[in-house]
Amino acid sequence: MLSIAKLTLDLEPVLHGVDRMPVIGWEIESDNRNVKQVSYWLQIAQNEYFNAIIFDSGKINSEISNNVDIGEIALLPSMRYFVRVQVQDNHGETSEWSQAATFITGLLNAGWQAEFISAETPADKNSSATTSLRKSFVIDNAGNVAFAVLHVSALGLYEFYLNGEKVGNDELTPGWTSYHHHLLYQTYDLTGLLQSGENVMGAILGAGWFKGDMGFTRHRNYYGDQTALICQLEILYNDGTKKSIHSDQDWKGESSPIIFSEIYDGEIYDARKEMSGWNNKNYPATSWRPVNIVDYDKKTLTAQGSCKVRQRELLTAKEIIMTPQGERVIDFGQNLSGWVEFRVSGRAGDKVILRHFEVFDAAGNVYLDNLRSAKQRVEYTLKGDSEEIYHPHFTWQGFRYVKIEEYPGEVALDNFTAIVLHSAMEQTGHFSCSNQDLNQLHHNILWGLKGNFVDVPTDCPQRDERLGWTGDAQIFCRTASYLMQTRNFFAKWLTDLRCDQTPEGGVPHVIPDILDGHCENDRLLSGGGTHSASAWADAAVINPWTMYLMYGDTRVLENQYDSMKGWIDFMQAHAENNLWRYRLQFGDWVALDAKEGSYFGATPDDLTCTAYYAWSTLLFAKAAKVLNRRVDHERYLALHHAIVRRFQDEFFTPTGRLAARTQTAHILALYFNLVPDAFRQRTTDTLVELLEEQGGHLVTGFVGTPYFCHALSQNGRAKEAWELLLKDDFPSWLYQVKAGATTIWEHWDGIKPDGSMWSADMNSFNHYAYGAVGEWLYRVVAGIETDEDRPGFKHAIIQPLIGGGVSWVKAGYHSVYGEICVQWRVVAENVQQKTVRLDVTIPPNATATISLLAAESVSETDGADFIHSVGGFAADVGSGRYQITYVLRQ
Repeated sequence: MLSIAKLTLDLEPVLHGVDRMPVIGWEIESDNRNVKQVSYWLQIAQNEYFNAIIFDSGKINSEISNNVDIGEIALLPSMRYFVRVQVQDNHGETSEWSQAATFITGLLNAGWQAEFISAETPADKNSSATTSLRKSFVIDNAGNVAFAVLHVSALGLYEFYLNGEKVGNDELTPGWTSYHHHLLYQTYDLTGLLQSGENVMGAILGAGWFKGDMGFTRHRNYYGDQTALICQLEILYNDGTKKSIHSDQDWKGESSPIIFSEIYDGEIYDARKEMSGWNNKNYPATSWRPVNIVDYDKKTLTAQGSCKVRQRELLTAKEIIMTPQGERVIDFGQNLSGWVEFRVSGRAGDKVILRHFEVFDAAGNVYLDNLRSAKQRVEYTLKGDSEEIYHPHFTWQGFRYVKIEEYPGEVALDNFTAIVLHSAMEQTGHFSCSNQDLNQLHHNILWGLKGNFVDVPTDCPQRDERLGWTGDAQIFCRTASYLMQTRNFFAKWLTDLRCDQTPEGGVPHVIPDILDGHCENDRLLSGGGTHSASAWADAAVINPWTMYLMYGDTRVLENQYDSMKGWIDFMQAHAENNLWRYRLQFGDWVALDAKEGSYFGATPDDLTCTAYYAWSTLLFAKAAKVLNRRVDHERYLALHHAIVRRFQDEFFTPTGRLAARTQTAHILALYFNLVPDAFRQRTTDTLVELLEEQGGHLVTGFVGTPYFCHALSQNGRAKEAWELLLKDDFPSWLYQVKAGATTIWEHWDGIKPDGSMWSADMNSFNHYAYGAVGEWLYRVVAGIETDEDRPGFKHAIIQPLIGGGVSWVKAGYHSVYGEICVQWRVVAENVQQKTVRLDVTIPPNATATISLLAAESVSETDGADFIHSVGGFAADVGSGRYQITYVLRQ
């Protein structure tokens, strides 16, 4: 039976707030094998009964079932639309109409009637207190309302209320963007929530990223010095008439019980200052003060339809610990980003004070030094009426443990819950195997993503930083995109990268860019340069290309094309005879082959810079080809070839020795295909020698680590790649696992074997960069790889790598076509050979090549037509499940 499993718009089933027609995609379910769509029929309507159709494609003969762009159609502002599809397959079956996906349009070209309003003045620029805003309005007959939609944003962070109830389930709205160029607004369906008679809209505003205390330099007011709200409620009545209620000078403002709220330092809340019913009707707001109109460019406002920060999980408290110093600590068992929600009873004026932290010191006491100046402190003053429940509003913490500094009464575990916050992304990857340490490593990688994908890809969620470092996001992008659907998350962030690029095309170190001439590493060495570091700035090209590979959507390439081109041109403008290096470089950051007291690895900057120059230029040339920009494709492909030749002339001797004798130099040369063919074996052998010189351990930093296992396994050294992955003493991925980590650390030895700390200066225990090895688990160990000629896993390459003493692997990736599953198990083994059982599932309307590396024979093919090839056997298959047994030579 043929059916539609899921219909998505921009990969989401529901979009509240879009400025343009989203791309459409659907997943097909079928009991048959080798299923291909032969046609589809798409409809868009203004109601769920599809009797008000505004677009009807008719029958389209095509197997395209994702990233369907119907072009621009006449959409009305502030309106809800319904989309459905019907498909026919190559077996002659026709599906029923799918369940409808829905989207709500933003204001489109209707424009904003609303003003930015504030209960603050410029004199409050150093205030970290929050303010409340309210407006009362009348609806004559709520039963006549056909549709009501709210568009809302803020300078700062907001929570919005209608008739006493919080609107939506998003947190930390409107998020962090390059506010001067790109300010998001959120859209909420309020149909059915309006009441006849008096209604009240209310909001609380906090400093947030906009005017708060941000960055390790602890500057504030980077974007402005007043919080402000803008909102517009659009009401459509059954008779077709409309009404708009919006933020203007008629609103009133007042101080809030949140008397302090900052992202790094936490929140102070005095429940005695609560104004009961302030955001509901019949509240006497006569003492509230008039609001101010804030002049701000409304052209920066852009609708955000998806991927907002939300409460994603609840974790119960695991244990109450009494430290040697007599401090009470609650352990939640997992390092996370979010809040603690607590219940408390006591007298008016009693306090709850919590300090959030990640690890204990060597003596088992609370360790706060790695937070640097961030307080991560929550203080709550009771009003004393009855049981009170609280969690913060405009801040979040990175923590596993909570120190209870004050709490009236008994500290009971069931009074404390950790609320996990991160951007709302569907989990798409799962991985498990016979090695429990690897399973924990995968867990740690996943939770590193959860802890740091809080609206922007932060480097860490706990200290006075939490910035969108481009290098971290670049090296982890592919791993993240196996774990979760990151297309919309990165599309938002890349928009800000584009906005914050210099006119010449340079790319800041952090996005959004708030360094503003202040670079963390200017404290570590003399010299300047606040943008355009190799491997960091290359996020401008690598991340969009990765989105294209994983999701097959060309829109991200189109949106970022000028940004990508600008970055390549910037490097070319500053290159000398195709060797590139620019000002301050981070190089192989925190590599263990760095000089004593330095963060910069031993690999020369000109080699690293030129390697990435070549790689990004190649990827951009490919992007130009995808978008049919033929002149650019030919020009930049030729530039890539010239850079490669220059790299080889500069860094390889005539006999094939790579001049820089570091692990990272050899990894980059191999993975970026910069090695002359005649010297590839020598380069690989030297990399293995360098590995053996360290007892099989890596000494790589941010640049070399992500590609280490790939460089080995792609060049006939799978055994060494497995051994590297499975090392469990320092330095290694599993060293952290053995030390009890639940997320990835910033440093290989964040906690040393004797329990002492690497450093207090930069020692995060939730820092996802080294988790980039996760893509090797999916792409190589499980063998789930995409084909760049048919991206988005339209055609998958299934090529698992058996080894490492691992007896079984079970992995899956939910692609835009559906679930791709790979399970392999060693069912028999002797000194000479292994017998492997492989189970593969390919979703309908997709195909795959199953490649059995180093296979001597295939004894069970389950209908797949395997052909002997160099290095093993391979078969091209359509959708369905395949069970294969083969013999693997040892």
